[in-house]
Amino acid sequence: MARILTLLVGLAVAAAPLAADAGAQQYEPLAASVRAAMSRAVADRGVPQLKFADPTHGYRWLLEMSQRLAPRIPDAAYRVELLKAVHYEATRAGLDPQLVLGIIEVESGFRKYAVSSAGARGLMQVMPFWVELIGERDHNLFHLRTNLRYGCTILRHYLDLENGDLFRALGRYNGSLGRAEYPRMVLAAWRGKFRYEGPLV
Repeated sequence: MARILTLLVGLAVAAAPLAADAGAQQYEPLAASVRAAMSRAVADRGVPQLKFADPTHGYRWLLEMSQRLAPRIPDAAYRVELLKAVHYEATRAGLDPQLVLGIIEVESGFRKYAVSSAGARGLMQVMPFWVELIGERDHNLFHLRTNLRYGCTILRHYLDLENGDLFRALGRYNGSLGRAEYPRMVLAAWRGKFRYEGPLV
């Protein structure tokens, strides 16, 4: 009987969403104009496409980033889908795609269904209150594009709030403003694992 109970507990744990050690964005009231702008941003339904002045640069970026992610994401088709979506959502929010990859690395370890102890969800560990605040009821934070769109929109908001101070914006994103550990980890991933010297657009 004890063995059966242990097996059932193990199956329940295996079926549960993967836990993440991320922090959590803190709820702060938004000005109506900011809320409206963020709502418009997360409502985007454009098809993600790589937008490079020279398509050769786009293929090079995709190949290089795909090779770096291969040990963590064996499925090549999913890697390409993820990278196209990251590039699209990051550039439309005025962010470096490598920075967003660094955030995903630290926040969820590229686990699409990760859930933190605070309830943050998905690749970029977005808190569910954002859906009510700026989104639509049917938005699913475990959906690849939706999660990236929210995450990039939220980081852009925090960057604007902090007048471009990336260190402080990252602290806000993780709910750890004033502590250096999280921004340092993201910057290390961005400038180390995902550093890229070629054109990004």
